[in-house]
Amino acid sequence: MRTAPANEKEKPQQEHLYDHITGVILAGGSSKRYGRNKAFLEFDGVRLIDRLTAEMKTVFRNVVIVTNRKADYEYLEVPVFEDLIKGLGPLGGIFTGLMTISDQAGFFVACDIPFFSKQLVRYMVDIKDNHAAVVPSGATGLEPLYAIYAQSCLDPIQSLISAKRYQVRLCFEQVPVRYVTLHEISRFIAPGKAFLNINTPDEFQKIQSLLTEQNKKRA
Repeated sequence: MRTAPANEKEKPQQEHLYDHITGVILAGGSSKRYGRNKAFLEFDGVRLIDRLTAEMKTVFRNVVIVTNRKADYEYLEVPVFEDLIKGLGPLGGIFTGLMTISDQAGFFVACDIPFFSKQLVRYMVDIKDNHAAVVPSGATGLEPLYAIYAQSCLDPIQSLISAKRYQVRLCFEQVPVRYVTLHEISRFIAPGKAFLNINTPDEFQKIQSLLTEQNKKRA
């Protein structure tokens, strides 16, 4: 029997890429509270959007970006779609994503979430079953911008848009949802850190410290 060389034994097994769910990055926010586009904030010389896109590509075969500034993101060499209906916030981004992807569902994530846990995301995909949505219930409540939405969510979302009711959470009242509990989340990442996002420069400074600490642990 052939014995594998030492370096071959140490080579990590490549994780499979999901090809029935598209990874969708929502980058349409105007970042009014921050004062500049949060997607292009840098940590260790890497933009948040570059970091997130690279991480998403380790989970999903197809990754796309939904934004209202298409030209800004074309350098990432993934499909970029402009909001079909502008000014609707995250609900409009989810609507555009579901209208443009060809897969049965999409995992939607905001571009300013720095602590992407691919293990948690893979768990969410694996437990989807026949649910129309998979939504984490984090330390501060539901996390609709770190969630899976199936094509069956389109009709309820269109109804909400027609009624000018733009809160994503209202969709959950109309479709079967699998909520991911704090206990489940904590198996992969600290719930208090998993869904942190950046709204102000002060928050970014705090998150930079957490990112530095995390990178030291990985080193």
